[in-house]
Amino acid sequence: MSLDLSGDRSEAPAVADDGVWLACIECEWMGAPFEEVRYRCPDCDGLLEVRYDEHPTFDEFEGTGVWRYADALPFDAGVSIEEGNTPLYAVPTIEDEVGVADLRVKHEGMNPTGSFKDRGMTVGVRVAEELGVGRLACASTGNTSAALACYGARAGTEVLVLLPAGKVAAGKVAQASLHGARILEVDGNFDACLDIVSDLAERGEAYLLNSLNPFRLEGQKTIGLEIIEQFRDQTGDLPDRIVLPVGNAGNTAALYKAFRELVAAGELSVEEVPTLTGVQAEGAAPMVEAIEEGNDEVRRWDEVETRATAIRIGNPVNAPKALPGIRETGGTAVAVSDEEITDAQRALARDGVGVEPASAASVAGLRKLRESGEIGSEEQVVCLTTGHLLKDPDAAAAAGADPEPVPADTEGVLEHLGE
Repeated sequence: MSLDLSGDRSEAPAVADDGVWLACIECEWMGAPFEEVRYRCPDCDGLLEVRYDEHPTFDEFEGTGVWRYADALPFDAGVSIEEGNTPLYAVPTIEDEVGVADLRVKHEGMNPTGSFKDRGMTVGVRVAEELGVGRLACASTGNTSAALACYGARAGTEVLVLLPAGKVAAGKVAQASLHGARILEVDGNFDACLDIVSDLAERGEAYLLNSLNPFRLEGQKTIGLEIIEQFRDQTGDLPDRIVLPVGNAGNTAALYKAFRELVAAGELSVEEVPTLTGVQAEGAAPMVEAIEEGNDEVRRWDEVETRATAIRIGNPVNAPKALPGIRETGGTAVAVSDEEITDAQRALARDGVGVEPASAASVAGLRKLRESGEIGSEEQVVCLTTGHLLKDPDAAAAAGADPEPVPADTEGVLEHLGE
């Protein structure tokens, strides 16, 4: 395993604000983090990353949730509704079925709005306050809009969300609506929505809080920090591999950054960094295509379709950060069918873990990679599940058993049960 640790143990440059600055992942550009709004490098248009002059150890963290890791974030606190500190579940039935040494599920659906997006929003909305912007905006397959609407409401800031018309689960639209966001339904897919909202942001009409925003990923990297702490507490060891669903590839990029910073802090050796393994739906798998073909760039898929709506994305904007994370940790990526996703959703439910379809992609991918021998029986694995079952109740109902009509008396119920 070989990790690129460039920029991960640097002295703060002149542009730093309290030891925090922005750096381009493609060129040598560095800039101040809060003097003006930036999403991409002004020199080469590359993606930006938040950098720090110090990397704290676990002994320095205090409290709970996302802001337990404040010393590894741009601020000490932010607009919060107690996000983070999500459970790491044992799933013995699936563990026995797939045949790995240990299997845990990190259930991000247990965040306040039901998905991992809350982690990024608590940091991103705090940065928006620092920048003094008046309107927050995002494109969304549903979970981003729900989280942004909630945190924007908490901050008292206007929120605009763009959704692909007819392609977002009703539960997620309801969340954004109830929290007071202005919802625009676009005649196009998620990537078209992101193109539009990115253009609005570039024109200064709103502050973009999709994962193109580097501060969003700072909140999401706390998933990786929690996994390391929780797995150590539960097993006394470290996970060998983390399997996660891939849509815009923000979590893959964020976890890779978290582990690089832990290496820089001396908390992990390079050899101890978990292998990152991405899973996409077959109908929306541009990252898998790039991994399988050995490409350094991801080809945009203009037509994507899958019942796993949260990862129905054809142009993963964080691919330049995520591809190195997969490759340099010795990982891979795999595509799974909608049927395999639904079957994994049912399997998780049998172990008491209720997730939306996209979340179950991680378990479906684990199954497929065990069958092929890519993942060994000796491995200790964490599967990341990203959203709660009730995010998409229609999909849950379709995957579950149908209600059985019975008469309105005990004898009738007993007769039915006897049948």
